[in-house]
Amino acid sequence: MAFRHSGKSTIVGVFATYVLYTRPETRILVLSAHTILASRMVAHIKNILENHPFCVDLIPKSKKEWASDRITINRPIGIREPSVVCQGIHGNITGMRADLIICDDIEVPNTSNTPQKRAALRERLRELDFILSPNGTMIYIGTPHTMDTIYRTSDD
Repeated sequence: MAFRHSGKSTIVGVFATYVLYTRPETRILVLSAHTILASRMVAHIKNILENHPFCVDLIPKSKKEWASDRITINRPIGIREPSVVCQGIHGNITGMRADLIICDDIEVPNTSNTPQKRAALRERLRELDFILSPNGTMIYIGTPHTMDTIYRTSDD
């Protein structure tokens, strides 16, 4: 949790790129309140990959899956899912698998402005347990929009 414009997404985008650099077989799912928000993270990761000299070998010659909502880097053969894919929180994620799930700004006014919407959001987030690989990692980044924020844990 941090205040708006503090660089949360920028830092996590750099982290995601580092993960791909060190473990190119990693599958990353970026979720946001809306697909357009999630695609900003994909664009950020893509920009780093395209411009950092260490990442030149990760860029595929054929950019078949090098789009605004998904990218696939050079990696071991046999991995079905893209390297990075994004989706809005209410989009279709059935059947996906991910080693790293980044929940970036999933709590916004129109997903959390009533107790019912927060309950529905929490229920939707529980589905991520079925997408995350056994040794996977889930990261939540965002700014709370309510006292009953989804970012608060029972320890707070």
